[in-house]
Amino acid sequence: MIRATHISKSFGDKAVLNDVSTEFYPGKTNLIIGRSGTGKTVLLKLLVGLLNPTEGNVYYGDADFFRLNKKEKRQIRMKVGMLFQSSALFDSMSVEENIRFPLDMFTNDTAKEKNKRVDYCLERVNLTGVNQRYPSEISGGMQKRVGIARAIVLDPEYLFCDEPNSGLDPKTAILIDELIRSITLEKNITTVINTHDMNSVMEIGENIILLHQGQIVWRGNKDEVLETDHEILLDFIFASPFLQRLRAAALNK
Repeated sequence: MIRATHISKSFGDKAVLNDVSTEFYPGKTNLIIGRSGTGKTVLLKLLVGLLNPTEGNVYYGDADFFRLNKKEKRQIRMKVGMLFQSSALFDSMSVEENIRFPLDMFTNDTAKEKNKRVDYCLERVNLTGVNQRYPSEISGGMQKRVGIARAIVLDPEYLFCDEPNSGLDPKTAILIDELIRSITLEKNITTVINTHDMNSVMEIGENIILLHQGQIVWRGNKDEVLETDHEILLDFIFASPFLQRLRAAALNK
């Protein structure tokens, strides 16, 4: 589990987050939602340790991350997988080399052990046999799955996903959501997802927080979204006519 307690973050005179406290649970897809500029990306970077808070603490289990020494932080980071918005694959590396990169950085495994792990992760994301292809030779959806394979290659306890469905067509986005959810459940991972995708919210939102003007103004799950009367959430979630009709149908059952 990850806990954020009384997190605030300012850049100069601009306050981006103000006294944010929340928990992210293992075995669940934990979603951070909100309009652009509400602090979602800043919160994600604070949780990962890419930024330091102005105030507050982030706990991995019982460990206060920002009070750990360099060696202890490295041990935590070895338990973290990250899926970036753009997949962030190395163009000059093959699929296999991209996935193996964290193993080369953080382990002393033999080449045979690394290759076996790479093959397993490719199989897990349904990309068996593309080892020697390059990112430019595969589709955007396949690149995202390679990104997931790289994120799980160290068998992480924590998985962070920044806009995992960005740039994908709706059908591929659903496949990515299902893949992230199944891996989370299978490995009991604490998965934190920063997303604008309302389909993701309604399909895999098991623990959702809504940020508004740097504060958490609502929390719940996908079922509670359909029943809420929270004005800020309604304005954000049901901006599209389709979702307005979906909510109306659910309320009229």
